[in-house]
Amino acid sequence: MRQILFIWFAFWMVACTPSGKHSLVGEISSDTIHYAQGFTIRHFDDYISVEVRDPWDSTRLLQRYLLVDRNKTVPENLPKGTVVQIPVRNIVVYTSVHAAIIDQLQETDKIIGVCEPRYMDTPSIREGLKAGRIADMGEATSPNVEKMIDVGAELVIVSPFQNSSYGPVEKLGIPIIEGADYMESSPLGRTEWGRFYGMLFGKERMADSIFRDTEERYLALKELVAKETHRPTVISEKKFGSSWFVPSGESYMATLYNDAGADYLFKDLSGAGSTPLAFETVLDKGIHADLWLLKYNQEKEMTYNDLRTEYTPYENFDAFKNRRIYSCNTGVVPYYEEFPLHPDYLLKDLIWVFHPELLPDYTPRYYKKMTE
Repeated sequence: MRQILFIWFAFWMVACTPSGKHSLVGEISSDTIHYAQGFTIRHFDDYISVEVRDPWDSTRLLQRYLLVDRNKTVPENLPKGTVVQIPVRNIVVYTSVHAAIIDQLQETDKIIGVCEPRYMDTPSIREGLKAGRIADMGEATSPNVEKMIDVGAELVIVSPFQNSSYGPVEKLGIPIIEGADYMESSPLGRTEWGRFYGMLFGKERMADSIFRDTEERYLALKELVAKETHRPTVISEKKFGSSWFVPSGESYMATLYNDAGADYLFKDLSGAGSTPLAFETVLDKGIHADLWLLKYNQEKEMTYNDLRTEYTPYENFDAFKNRRIYSCNTGVVPYYEEFPLHPDYLLKDLIWVFHPELLPDYTPRYYKKMTE
Protein backbone atom coordinates (compact mmCIF):
# COMPACT_ATOMS: atom_id res chain seq x y z
CA MET A 1 0.00 0.00 0.00
CA ARG A 2 2.86 2.37 0.94
CA GLN A 3 4.51 1.67 -2.47
CA ILE A 4 1.27 2.42 -4.33
CA LEU A 5 0.89 5.72 -2.44
CA PHE A 6 4.49 6.67 -3.25
CA ILE A 7 4.01 5.97 -6.97
CA TRP A 8 0.75 7.97 -6.98
CA PHE A 9 2.42 10.90 -5.18
CA ALA A 10 5.37 10.89 -7.59
CA PHE A 11 3.00 10.92 -10.56
CA TRP A 12 0.99 13.77 -9.02
CA MET A 13 4.12 15.87 -8.48
CA VAL A 14 5.23 15.49 -12.11
CA ALA A 15 1.73 16.22 -13.37
CA CYS A 16 1.49 19.44 -11.37
CA THR A 17 4.93 20.75 -12.25
CA PRO A 18 4.69 23.39 -15.03
CA SER A 19 7.93 22.24 -16.62
CA GLY A 20 6.70 18.67 -16.90
CA LYS A 21 5.41 17.37 -20.21
CA HIS A 22 1.87 17.03 -18.92
CA SER A 23 0.06 18.74 -16.12
CA LEU A 24 -3.42 18.65 -14.73
CA VAL A 25 -4.18 21.81 -16.70
CA GLY A 26 -2.22 20.77 -19.79
CA GLU A 27 0.59 23.29 -19.31
CA ILE A 28 3.95 22.28 -20.76
CA SER A 29 6.18 25.27 -20.06
CA SER A 30 6.42 29.03 -19.54
CA ASP A 31 8.88 30.99 -21.64
CA THR A 32 11.43 33.04 -19.74
CA ILE A 33 11.04 36.70 -20.62
CA HIS A 34 14.28 38.50 -19.81
CA TYR A 35 13.53 42.21 -20.21
CA ALA A 36 9.95 42.82 -21.38
CA GLN A 37 7.42 43.68 -18.69
CA GLY A 38 4.40 43.76 -20.97
CA PHE A 39 3.69 40.11 -21.80
CA THR A 40 4.10 36.51 -20.70
CA ILE A 41 4.05 33.28 -22.73
CA ARG A 42 2.76 29.91 -21.51
CA HIS A 43 2.68 26.73 -23.59
CA PHE A 44 -0.13 24.20 -23.21
CA ASP A 45 -0.78 20.90 -24.93
CA ASP A 46 -3.11 22.37 -27.56
CA TYR A 47 -2.41 26.10 -27.58
CA ILE A 48 -0.09 28.90 -26.48
CA SER A 49 -1.33 31.60 -24.14
CA VAL A 50 0.17 35.09 -24.49
CA GLU A 51 -1.01 37.54 -21.86
CA VAL A 52 -0.44 41.23 -22.59
CA ARG A 53 -0.49 43.44 -19.52
CA ASP A 54 -2.13 46.84 -19.52
CA PRO A 55 0.87 49.23 -19.56
CA TRP A 56 -1.21 51.93 -17.86
CA ASP A 57 -2.54 49.65 -15.12
CA SER A 58 -0.26 46.76 -14.21
CA THR A 59 -3.00 45.11 -12.12
CA ARG A 60 -5.05 44.15 -15.17
CA LEU A 61 -4.62 42.37 -18.49
CA LEU A 62 -4.98 44.22 -21.75
CA GLN A 63 -5.52 41.02 -23.73
CA ARG A 64 -5.05 37.26 -23.53
CA TYR A 65 -4.27 35.65 -26.88
CA LEU A 66 -4.76 31.93 -27.39
CA LEU A 67 -2.55 30.84 -30.29
CA VAL A 68 -3.88 27.68 -31.94
CA ASP A 69 -2.42 25.67 -34.82
CA ARG A 70 -4.61 26.58 -37.80
CA ASN A 71 -4.25 23.05 -39.20
CA LYS A 72 -5.90 21.54 -36.14
CA THR A 73 -9.36 21.76 -34.60
CA VAL A 74 -9.73 24.60 -32.11
CA PRO A 75 -9.68 22.95 -28.66
CA GLU A 76 -12.82 22.95 -26.54
CA ASN A 77 -13.00 24.58 -23.12
CA LEU A 78 -10.32 27.18 -23.84
CA PRO A 79 -9.96 29.91 -21.21
CA LYS A 80 -11.36 33.35 -21.94
CA GLY A 81 -9.29 35.13 -24.57
CA THR A 82 -8.87 35.99 -28.24
CA VAL A 83 -8.24 32.93 -30.40
CA VAL A 84 -5.59 33.45 -33.08
CA GLN A 85 -4.95 30.70 -35.60
CA ILE A 86 -1.25 30.40 -36.41
CA PRO A 87 0.71 30.75 -38.57
CA VAL A 88 -1.25 33.89 -39.36
CA ARG A 89 -2.01 35.18 -42.85
CA ASN A 90 -3.85 38.10 -44.45
CA ILE A 91 -2.83 40.79 -41.98
CA VAL A 92 -3.64 44.49 -41.77
CA VAL A 93 -0.97 46.57 -40.00
CA TYR A 94 -1.60 50.02 -38.57
CA THR A 95 1.99 51.21 -37.98
CA SER A 96 5.24 51.35 -39.93
CA VAL A 97 7.08 49.92 -36.92
CA HIS A 98 5.11 46.68 -36.90
CA ALA A 99 5.26 46.46 -40.69
CA ALA A 100 9.04 46.68 -40.46
CA ILE A 101 9.20 43.99 -37.78
CA ILE A 102 7.15 41.65 -39.98
CA ASP A 103 9.46 42.46 -42.88
CA GLN A 104 12.51 41.50 -40.80
CA LEU A 105 10.78 38.22 -40.00
CA GLN A 106 10.51 37.74 -43.80
CA GLU A 107 6.72 37.59 -43.68
CA THR A 108 5.83 40.73 -45.63
CA ASP A 109 3.80 38.65 -48.09
CA LYS A 110 1.23 38.14 -45.31
CA ILE A 111 0.49 41.89 -45.16
CA ILE A 112 -2.52 42.71 -47.33
CA GLY A 113 -3.26 46.20 -46.00
CA VAL A 114 -1.66 49.07 -44.10
CA CYS A 115 -2.86 52.30 -42.56
CA GLU A 116 -1.23 55.64 -43.38
CA PRO A 117 0.99 54.31 -46.20
CA ARG A 118 2.76 57.69 -46.45
CA TYR A 119 4.72 56.68 -43.34
CA MET A 120 5.63 53.24 -44.67
CA ASP A 121 9.29 53.45 -45.66
CA THR A 122 10.14 49.74 -45.71
CA PRO A 123 11.00 49.01 -49.39
CA SER A 124 9.03 45.77 -49.60
CA ILE A 125 5.93 47.50 -48.20
CA ARG A 126 6.25 50.37 -50.66
CA GLU A 127 6.69 47.91 -53.52
CA GLY A 128 3.59 46.00 -52.40
CA LEU A 129 1.56 49.22 -52.27
CA LYS A 130 2.76 50.25 -55.71
CA ALA A 131 1.96 46.83 -57.20
CA GLY A 132 -1.47 46.74 -55.56
CA ARG A 133 -0.68 43.68 -53.43
CA ILE A 134 -1.05 45.80 -50.28
CA ALA A 135 -4.15 47.94 -49.88
CA ASP A 136 -4.34 51.44 -48.43
CA MET A 137 -6.62 51.21 -45.40
CA GLY A 138 -6.72 54.95 -44.72
CA GLU A 139 -6.02 56.56 -41.37
CA ALA A 140 -5.28 54.45 -38.30
CA THR A 141 -7.86 56.43 -36.33
CA SER A 142 -10.62 55.57 -38.82
CA PRO A 143 -9.57 52.71 -41.11
CA ASN A 144 -11.64 51.58 -44.08
CA VAL A 145 -13.56 48.67 -42.54
CA GLU A 146 -15.32 47.77 -45.77
CA LYS A 147 -11.99 47.37 -47.54
CA MET A 148 -10.74 45.16 -44.69
CA ILE A 149 -13.64 42.86 -45.32
CA ASP A 150 -13.14 42.95 -49.10
CA VAL A 151 -9.46 41.92 -48.91
CA GLY A 152 -10.20 39.15 -46.41
CA ALA A 153 -8.31 40.46 -43.39
CA GLU A 154 -7.90 37.77 -40.72
CA LEU A 155 -5.81 39.72 -38.23
CA VAL A 156 -5.09 43.34 -37.32
CA ILE A 157 -1.94 44.56 -35.53
CA VAL A 158 -2.20 47.92 -33.78
CA SER A 159 -0.37 50.10 -31.26
CA PRO A 160 -2.76 50.68 -28.33
CA PHE A 161 -3.22 53.95 -26.50
CA GLN A 162 -4.67 54.52 -23.05
CA ASN A 163 -8.47 54.19 -22.99
CA SER A 164 -8.49 53.73 -26.76
CA SER A 165 -11.00 51.76 -28.78
CA TYR A 166 -10.87 50.53 -32.36
CA GLY A 167 -14.37 51.53 -33.39
CA PRO A 168 -16.12 49.46 -36.09
CA VAL A 169 -13.08 47.15 -36.44
CA GLU A 170 -13.93 45.63 -33.06
CA LYS A 171 -17.30 44.54 -34.42
CA LEU A 172 -15.81 42.55 -37.30
CA GLY A 173 -14.76 39.67 -35.09
CA ILE A 174 -11.21 39.87 -36.43
CA PRO A 175 -8.51 39.32 -33.78
CA ILE A 176 -6.78 42.59 -32.89
CA ILE A 177 -3.20 42.21 -31.68
CA GLU A 178 -2.45 45.11 -29.34
CA GLY A 179 1.30 45.59 -29.68
CA ALA A 180 2.18 47.65 -26.62
CA ASP A 181 5.91 47.19 -27.20
CA TYR A 182 6.50 50.94 -27.40
CA MET A 183 5.57 51.24 -23.70
CA GLU A 184 8.51 49.14 -22.53
CA SER A 185 11.09 51.01 -20.44
CA SER A 186 13.93 48.78 -21.61
CA PRO A 187 15.06 48.91 -25.26
CA LEU A 188 15.81 45.19 -25.07
CA GLY A 189 12.35 44.72 -23.57
CA ARG A 190 10.87 46.27 -26.67
CA THR A 191 13.06 44.05 -28.84
CA GLU A 192 11.87 41.00 -26.92
CA TRP A 193 8.33 41.60 -28.20
CA GLY A 194 9.70 40.26 -31.47
CA ARG A 195 9.53 36.81 -29.87
CA PHE A 196 5.75 37.19 -29.56
CA TYR A 197 5.39 38.48 -33.13
CA GLY A 198 7.59 35.63 -34.34
CA MET A 199 5.20 33.11 -32.78
CA LEU A 200 2.36 34.52 -34.85
CA PHE A 201 4.20 33.45 -38.01
CA GLY A 202 5.80 30.26 -36.76
CA LYS A 203 9.14 32.07 -36.71
CA GLU A 204 10.04 31.57 -33.05
CA ARG A 205 13.62 30.50 -33.81
CA MET A 206 14.32 33.40 -36.14
CA ALA A 207 12.84 35.93 -33.70
CA ASP A 208 14.81 34.45 -30.82
CA SER A 209 18.02 34.56 -32.86
CA ILE A 210 17.46 38.24 -33.70
CA PHE A 211 16.85 38.96 -30.03
CA ARG A 212 19.93 37.08 -28.77
CA ASP A 213 22.25 38.72 -31.30
CA THR A 214 20.86 42.16 -30.50
CA GLU A 215 21.16 41.57 -26.76
CA GLU A 216 24.82 40.55 -27.08
CA ARG A 217 25.75 43.63 -29.11
CA TYR A 218 23.72 46.00 -26.92
CA LEU A 219 25.26 44.79 -23.65
CA ALA A 220 28.78 45.01 -25.11
CA LEU A 221 28.17 48.64 -26.11
CA LYS A 222 26.66 49.45 -22.72
CA GLU A 223 29.75 48.02 -21.04
CA LEU A 224 31.94 50.23 -23.24
CA VAL A 225 30.66 53.38 -21.51
CA ALA A 226 30.03 51.91 -18.06
CA LYS A 227 33.17 53.45 -16.55
CA GLU A 228 32.75 56.90 -18.06
CA THR A 229 32.47 59.47 -15.27
CA HIS A 230 31.64 62.46 -17.47
CA ARG A 231 28.01 62.32 -18.53
CA PRO A 232 26.96 65.22 -20.78
CA THR A 233 23.49 66.62 -20.15
CA VAL A 234 20.99 66.13 -22.96
CA ILE A 235 17.50 67.15 -24.08
CA SER A 236 15.61 65.73 -27.04
CA GLU A 237 12.97 66.37 -29.70
CA LYS A 238 11.26 69.72 -30.37
CA LYS A 239 7.88 71.40 -30.30
CA PHE A 240 4.95 69.79 -32.11
CA GLY A 241 2.02 72.17 -32.24
CA SER A 242 1.64 73.79 -28.84
CA SER A 243 3.48 71.07 -26.90
CA TRP A 244 6.97 69.65 -26.66
CA PHE A 245 6.68 65.88 -26.25
CA VAL A 246 9.66 64.69 -24.24
CA PRO A 247 10.45 61.03 -23.46
CA SER A 248 9.36 60.25 -19.90
CA GLY A 249 11.87 59.00 -17.34
CA GLU A 250 10.77 55.37 -17.57
CA SER A 251 10.73 55.29 -21.38
CA TYR A 252 13.06 53.20 -23.50
CA MET A 253 14.57 56.44 -24.87
CA ALA A 254 15.47 57.63 -21.39
CA THR A 255 17.07 54.23 -20.78
CA LEU A 256 18.99 54.48 -24.05
CA TYR A 257 20.38 57.91 -23.08
CA ASN A 258 21.47 56.51 -19.74
CA ASP A 259 23.01 53.37 -21.26
CA ALA A 260 24.88 55.55 -23.77
CA GLY A 261 26.49 57.54 -20.95
CA ALA A 262 24.43 60.75 -20.87
CA ASP A 263 22.54 62.61 -18.16
CA TYR A 264 19.01 62.98 -19.52
CA LEU A 265 17.52 66.11 -17.95
CA PHE A 266 13.94 64.82 -17.88
CA LYS A 267 14.76 61.46 -16.32
CA ASP A 268 12.59 62.28 -13.28
CA LEU A 269 9.36 62.49 -15.31
CA SER A 270 7.11 59.56 -14.43
CA GLY A 271 5.75 57.26 -17.12
CA ALA A 272 7.02 55.09 -19.94
CA GLY A 273 5.71 57.05 -22.91
CA SER A 274 6.11 60.74 -23.76
CA THR A 275 5.02 63.74 -21.71
CA PRO A 276 3.68 66.93 -23.35
CA LEU A 277 5.31 70.01 -21.84
CA ALA A 278 5.08 73.73 -22.53
CA PHE A 279 8.05 75.21 -24.37
CA GLU A 280 8.82 77.39 -21.35
CA THR A 281 9.09 74.32 -19.13
CA VAL A 282 11.60 72.67 -21.44
CA LEU A 283 13.56 75.91 -21.82
CA ASP A 284 13.72 76.43 -18.07
CA LYS A 285 15.14 72.97 -17.43
CA GLY A 286 17.12 72.43 -20.60
CA ILE A 287 18.51 75.84 -21.49
CA HIS A 288 22.04 74.87 -20.41
CA ALA A 289 21.99 71.28 -21.73
CA ASP A 290 25.27 70.23 -23.33
CA LEU A 291 23.55 68.46 -26.21
CA TRP A 292 20.22 68.49 -28.01
CA LEU A 293 19.02 65.56 -30.13
CA LEU A 294 16.03 65.88 -32.41
CA LYS A 295 14.27 64.03 -35.22
CA TYR A 296 12.41 65.40 -38.23
CA ASN A 297 11.03 64.16 -41.54
CA GLN A 298 11.66 66.22 -44.65
CA GLU A 299 13.39 65.95 -48.03
CA LYS A 300 16.44 68.08 -47.25
CA GLU A 301 18.60 68.28 -44.15
CA MET A 302 17.44 70.63 -41.42
CA THR A 303 19.84 73.48 -40.60
CA TYR A 304 20.18 75.88 -37.69
CA ASN A 305 18.56 78.53 -39.85
CA ASP A 306 15.61 76.20 -40.55
CA LEU A 307 15.22 75.54 -36.84
CA ARG A 308 15.34 79.27 -36.04
CA THR A 309 12.80 79.99 -38.78
CA GLU A 310 10.51 77.26 -37.45
CA TYR A 311 10.49 78.77 -33.95
CA THR A 312 12.81 81.65 -33.06
CA PRO A 313 13.00 80.97 -29.28
CA TYR A 314 14.92 77.74 -30.03
CA GLU A 315 18.04 79.90 -30.32
CA ASN A 316 17.96 80.54 -26.55
CA PHE A 317 19.25 77.03 -25.80
CA ASP A 318 22.98 76.73 -25.17
CA ALA A 319 23.06 73.70 -27.47
CA PHE A 320 21.81 75.95 -30.28
CA LYS A 321 24.27 78.74 -29.47
CA ASN A 322 27.19 76.32 -29.17
CA ARG A 323 26.20 74.37 -32.28
CA ARG A 324 25.81 71.11 -30.40
CA ILE A 325 22.57 69.85 -31.94
CA TYR A 326 22.46 66.40 -33.55
CA SER A 327 19.57 65.57 -35.84
CA CYS A 328 18.05 62.52 -37.50
CA ASN A 329 16.01 62.79 -40.70
CA THR A 330 13.61 59.86 -40.42
CA GLY A 331 12.47 60.46 -43.98
CA VAL A 332 15.92 59.50 -45.25
CA VAL A 333 17.23 56.88 -42.79
CA PRO A 334 15.27 53.79 -41.62
CA TYR A 335 15.18 54.89 -37.98
CA TYR A 336 11.67 53.74 -37.06
CA GLU A 337 11.97 50.62 -39.18
CA GLU A 338 15.13 49.34 -37.48
CA PHE A 339 15.48 50.34 -33.86
CA PRO A 340 12.57 48.36 -32.31
CA LEU A 341 14.41 45.11 -33.15
CA HIS A 342 17.89 46.64 -33.23
CA PRO A 343 18.31 49.17 -30.40
CA ASP A 344 22.03 48.39 -30.52
CA TYR A 345 22.20 50.38 -33.77
CA LEU A 346 20.75 53.43 -32.04
CA LEU A 347 22.82 52.92 -28.90
CA LYS A 348 26.01 52.99 -30.97
CA ASP A 349 24.95 56.27 -32.57
CA LEU A 350 24.21 57.80 -29.18
CA ILE A 351 27.58 56.72 -27.77
CA TRP A 352 29.19 58.39 -30.80
CA VAL A 353 27.30 61.60 -29.95
CA PHE A 354 27.97 61.56 -26.19
CA HIS A 355 31.46 59.98 -26.15
CA PRO A 356 32.94 60.21 -29.67
CA GLU A 357 36.39 59.30 -28.36
CA LEU A 358 35.14 55.75 -27.67
CA LEU A 359 34.19 55.20 -31.33
CA PRO A 360 36.80 57.19 -33.30
CA ASP A 361 36.28 55.40 -36.63
CA TYR A 362 32.50 55.03 -36.46
CA THR A 363 30.22 56.44 -39.16
CA PRO A 364 26.81 57.20 -37.57
CA ARG A 365 23.78 55.41 -38.90
CA TYR A 366 21.02 57.89 -37.98
CA TYR A 367 22.29 61.09 -36.36
CA LYS A 368 24.37 63.89 -37.88
CA LYS A 369 25.72 67.09 -36.47
CA MET A 370 23.37 69.84 -37.59
CA THR A 371 24.86 72.25 -40.12
CA GLU A 372 24.41 75.95 -40.66
